[in-house]
Parts: sequence; structure tokens; C-alpha cells
Amino acid sequence: MNIKKNSTDNEISVIKKHSTKSFIIAFILGIFIGLAVIVPGISGSTIAIIFGLYTGMLYAIGNILADFKRCFAFLLPIGLGVVIGFAAGFLVIQSVFEMYLFQLICLFVGLMLGAVPAITKEIKGAKITPLRVILLIIGFMIPLAIGVVSIVLSSAESESAASFTSFPWWLFAAYLPLGFVVSITQIVPGLSATAILMAFGQFKPILNSLHSEYIFGNPIVVLLYACLGIGFIVGLISMSKLFSSILSKHKHTAFFAVTGLSFGSIASMFVNTDMYELYLEWGASNSLPVAVIIIGAVLLIAGFTVSLLLTKYELSHSKE
Repeated sequence: MNIKKNSTDNEISVIKKHSTKSFIIAFILGIFIGLAVIVPGISGSTIAIIFGLYTGMLYAIGNILADFKRCFAFLLPIGLGVVIGFAAGFLVIQSVFEMYLFQLICLFVGLMLGAVPAITKEIKGAKITPLRVILLIIGFMIPLAIGVVSIVLSSAESESAASFTSFPWWLFAAYLPLGFVVSITQIVPGLSATAILMAFGQFKPILNSLHSEYIFGNPIVVLLYACLGIGFIVGLISMSKLFSSILSKHKHTAFFAVTGLSFGSIASMFVNTDMYELYLEWGASNSLPVAVIIIGAVLLIAGFTVSLLLTKYELSHSKE
């Protein structure tokens, strides 16, 4: 295992050197986090909880300046996976999703549902209080609310510029806090970077500017990316440290909210702009695509079964 448990129940896990197995798991986690930037509904933090790397990842990011060598070594496979996942999402997944959106969403939902025991184990046996129930419910509703808001605002974004037409000074200033906000989606389970960027009307301009022809024609856009990146890094480190501290002091209470966010994240995969557009297409055709729905259901069940077996295997071996 890549995480060493402390003696008290509320203390945060301490990272240590990766084994070959944990390195591969962390790399796969990074791929999902990279995909989450491109594909609506996927939450990298939720995947981190499923893989048992959430608290370790928070600790490593929040303490990378204080303990650079160990934290960097822990985060390295995750970072490599992020690069691969983002590239795959940008070059391949987007086009595949356009053709087989419902089927792939069902597969992802099945995979995440099968891993539910990895999420709920964090609150198993914990005392149920009114506050914890409220946090669970609020956590569940937040991703769904963000999905609904992104749908409402998507029409406004479709009417806005599909790419950057000018680069006023205030745009660079605005991208610093925007990067900070986007970083929170990588820390808080259930939040989607794509949905946040859509809400601010910046998803399409950023996506459409990520190619060599545009960058060479508008090199100043690199400075805009830098502002976004600076805000993202500052937010990632500071918010990771904050959440790590909260989990250390109030682990069970915090994980009730995290569990709600995780379940809300799964549900929100059916409530986002891409799925809404698909529902509109189905409505316009005046008939349900039965074959597509059946294939989606089969993939959901298959994903659930495989994920559940792997999760139970991992949980049983983690106790050894």
C-alpha cells in the first residue's frame, strides 16, 4: 500500500514511496483526472477516493513545498497520467463521445457505481448525526445543481465567441482567479472543471485555442494560459492543504459531505450539457433509440460488475 495509517482515527494518512502496483494505480488515477478536464461529469477527486488515494493526494499537494522530494515522488505518476488523460480526452475521447455519448456515459457510471464500497467504507460505522445527514444531502445536490446551471448557461455560451478575438488586460487578470476556481474542482469530489469553464463561458474559447496554428498565430495566448496555470497551482496547493487539515480534524463528518459529492457526481453524469443536447435530439426524433439504450444498459451492468469485483478484491487485500 502507498499510504501508511496513523494511530488515531482522525489523523490524515502519511504518504510513502510507491510500490509498482500503487505507481500504476496512481498513473491510472491521473488519466481520469486529465479526462475530467475535457469530459463533462467525470470527477477526478471521486476517482481518487475510489482508488484510495484521495487523502494521500491532498497531503502531497498541500505539502509539496515543505516536503518536496517525497511529495513529488508520490505525485509524479498522477501528473504523468494527467498529461496522457488530457491529451487522450482532447485528441480522441471528444470525437468518440460525440458518436457514442450515451453508451460511454453508461459505462463510466457502471464503473463508478461498482466502486461505491470504496467510497462508503470511509463512513462505515460512523455515528449518524443530523449535521452529517445534512452534509450528505447537500453534497449530493451540489454536482446536480452545477449540472443544471451549466445546461441553463450553455445556450449563452453557444452565443458567445467560440475563440478569443482579442486579449484585453482584464482577461489576463480574470484568468488568475478562474484558475483558482478550476483547481477547486480537482480537490472537491463531484465538481467538474468542464462545467465550471462552461458556466464562465470560457470552455469553447480555451478548447478551440489549443492547437499549434492558433498558438503560432496568437502567441500572446500562451501568457493567458500561464495566468490560468498560476491561479490553478496556487489554488491547488492552498485548497489541498485546507482540505487535508479539515479531513485530519473532522474526518468522518467531512467524509459524509465527500460521500454525498461522490454520489452526486455519478448522478450528474446524466445531467450535463452534452447529455441534455442528446435528450433534445431524442425528443426531436419522436422515438427512443431502443438499441442505444439497451447497449448502454449492458455496458453499465458490465462496468458495474467488473468494477465491483476489482473493488472488493482491492479492499480485501488492503486489510492484509
